[in-house]
Amino acid sequence: MVLCVPMPLRPDATRTSHKITILGLIPRLIPRLPTDPIPREIPHRLRGPLPSRLLRSIGGSTLALSMGVSVSGHAAPTEPGELNNPLAPAQDCADCHVFLNPLDQLDQPDYTPWMWQGSMMANAARDPVFWAGVAIAHQDAPGETKLCIRCHSPRAFLDGRGDAISADELEADDFEGVGCDLCHRMIDDPDVPLGNAGYRIDDEGENGKVARRGPWSYLDDEGPSHKWSDDISFLGSSELCGTCHDVTTHLERVDADGEGMGMLFNEQRTYREWKNSWFATDAQTSKTCQDCHMPAVADAAGCKSHVTEGKFHPEGARRHDLVGANLGTLEVLRRAYGIEGSGEVDDYYYQFTMARGAELLATAAELEVQFPTELDLRHGLESLPIRVLNNSGHKLPTGYSEGRVMWLEVTVRHEDTLLYSSGLWDGEAQSIEDDAQVRRYEAIAVDFADGASFHLLRNNHWLLDNRIPPRGLVADPETDPVGDRYTITDGLWPHEDNIDYAFPAIGLADPTADEEDEAVIMVRLMYLINTPKYIEFLAAENTTNDAGTRVAEMYAAADVNPPLVLAEAWQALPLGGWLADDTGPTGATDTGDTDAGADTSEGPPDTPDTPDTPDTGAPPGSSSDPTASTSGSPDDSAGDNSQSTANGASTASGCDCGVASRGPGPRRTILGILGIAWLLASRRRADGQRESSARRRSS
Repeated sequence: MVLCVPMPLRPDATRTSHKITILGLIPRLIPRLPTDPIPREIPHRLRGPLPSRLLRSIGGSTLALSMGVSVSGHAAPTEPGELNNPLAPAQDCADCHVFLNPLDQLDQPDYTPWMWQGSMMANAARDPVFWAGVAIAHQDAPGETKLCIRCHSPRAFLDGRGDAISADELEADDFEGVGCDLCHRMIDDPDVPLGNAGYRIDDEGENGKVARRGPWSYLDDEGPSHKWSDDISFLGSSELCGTCHDVTTHLERVDADGEGMGMLFNEQRTYREWKNSWFATDAQTSKTCQDCHMPAVADAAGCKSHVTEGKFHPEGARRHDLVGANLGTLEVLRRAYGIEGSGEVDDYYYQFTMARGAELLATAAELEVQFPTELDLRHGLESLPIRVLNNSGHKLPTGYSEGRVMWLEVTVRHEDTLLYSSGLWDGEAQSIEDDAQVRRYEAIAVDFADGASFHLLRNNHWLLDNRIPPRGLVADPETDPVGDRYTITDGLWPHEDNIDYAFPAIGLADPTADEEDEAVIMVRLMYLINTPKYIEFLAAENTTNDAGTRVAEMYAAADVNPPLVLAEAWQALPLGGWLADDTGPTGATDTGDTDAGADTSEGPPDTPDTPDTPDTGAPPGSSSDPTASTSGSPDDSAGDNSQSTANGASTASGCDCGVASRGPGPRRTILGILGIAWLLASRRRADGQRESSARRRSS
C-alpha cells in the first residue's frame, strides 16, 4: 500500500499523513471539462503552489525535504565540472515512468511523463533552426554562445561541451535536451537571478542517489528506487520556467536615439510578461505556467507498477505535454528523427504533442468581428471592425522573436472570385500580402549601428514590438510594447487590438446574372514561426558550417511548416452592385435599405471542386453571427490554396483566379467596356458555374 503525505498549502499549515484508500484496481473516473485548463477536482496545490521566494517573503520557513535530504546554499548557478552526481539519462526514468493510462482513462490524453519525448523541451538540442542560429551567433560574437548550449543541452554544458557550435560536437545523451533530471533536481536559490538558464542542481547524495522532486511522498517499502522529495514549491512554480524563459544578451539596450538605457538587452521576457500580468498578480485570474502547459490530472499513477497494481494518488499529477506554438518544427523533427528518419523517436510522441499544442493554441486568442448585413460593390465594404483579444498569460506571440509573425488575414470572396483581401497568405509563394491595411504582430530587434536584423547577439535595439500584451500588464521597460499601437491606461497595457478595415468600391459584371449572389467574409488570425525569409537568412549568412543549408533543406517542403490558424470567424451575406445592375444585394430595386440580413443557417456556399477553388464551407469553431466572437482551431494550417482544419475541412487561402481592382472605380464608360470584355472571356466558366450551382440548389 502506498502512503502519501500532501504538501501543506501554507508554510504554517500542519503536515498530516493521509493513507490512500484503494477502491479497486480501477479508480473511479473523474470527469474533466475539455475547456478547463485545470480539472475542478484537482486539489489546490496542483494549481501552482506558492514559490519558495514568496514563502520566505511572508515569513514562512522553507519546507524540509523528505528522507532527510538537505540542500546546501549556493549563490551561483551550477557550472561545468561541479556535479558529483551527473544528470542521469532520461532513459533511466523510462524504465518506470512509461505506462498506459488506466483502463477508465484510456480515452484521455496520455499522462505518462514519457510523453515529454515529443516536446520541444526534449528536442531542444535537435532543433535544426537552433543550430543554424548558433553558428551565426558565434560568427557575430565568438565565445558568447555557451548560454545557448546551457539552455538547450544542459548535459552537454555541464559536461564541458558548452562551446559547441554544431550538433556534430555533442554526444548521444546530449540530444535529450531539457531532460527529467534537470527539472526534478533543480532547486531554488534566491541569490541567483532568474533567467539565462541559471539553474542550480541539487547534488546532495552519492552514486547518483539524489532526490528527485515530485508531488507525492512514499512512507513504505514500495517507494521509488531513487531518493525523493515532495517539496514542489519550486518545481511547481512559474519561477522554475523563468529560469530559462527570460533571456538577456551581453549588449546594452539602446533607445531610438542610440542612447544607452542602463539595462542589458531583454531578448526574451516570457516569464516576466507573465509576472507583470494579472495571471501572476490577481488572485481571481492567477495561473502558473504549468496550469496551461502541463494540464493537471486527477487520480494519477506514479509509475507503471502502480497502474498494474491499481495504486493511484488522489492528489493527482500533471501531464508532461510541455506544449507551445512551434508545431511546424515538431513536424520537421518528426520527419528527421521519427519513422521516416533516424527512428530515434516514435512518431506517436511528436503527433501527440502537436495535437495537444493545437488544443492549447485554440484557447490563446479570440476574434470579435462586426460583420455587415450585406455588400454592395458600388459602395465597397465601408467598415469591418475587428477586435483581437489575447487570452494567454504572456504576449501574443511571445518568446524568441526572430522570424516569427502573427497577422490578420481578411478575405471577401464570391464563389471562386477574390473581391477583397488584406494579409492574404500565398501558399505557393510562401508570403503574406503586404497591403496598406495588413495587421501584423511581431517584435523586430536590430543592431542599432547598421539596422541589421536576425542577428541575435548583435541586437541592441527594439525597432518594434507590437505583440499583444497579456491582460493586466503593468508598465515596465523590460516588457513594455514598442511603437504607438497601444496606449497605457491607469498603469495597464490593453490585452486587445482593434482595427477597422475598409475596402473601396469596385466595378465587376455579374458572372451569375440569373442567380442571387452571396459574398463570404473570412477573418483569420494567423501565426507563422520560422518565416521563409528567416530560413533563407540562416542559410545565406552561415559561413561557419552547413547548419544553414541543412535547415533550408528540411524546411523546403511547402507542407512542413504552414501558418497556424489561431482563431477565425466568417459571415455569408447578400451581394449586389454589379456593373449595369440596378438592383441591390437582395435582388430588389436598390432603395438604399441595408437592413436585410443573410440567412447562413446552412453555412457558406460550396464552390466548384477545382484545384484553384478554395472550399468556403463553414470552418469548425467559426461563427456566422453578424457580430462574431470566436476562438480558432490551430489544428488548422494555411497551406497552398487550401488549409486543413481540425475536422479535415478546407478554408480559403491563396487563389489564382481573377482578383478585382483594388483602387477607385474608373469611369462608367470604361467599366462598361471592361465588363463586356470580362463577360465574353469568362462565358464558358460562368456556364459551368451556373450548372454546378443548379446542381447544388437541386440537392
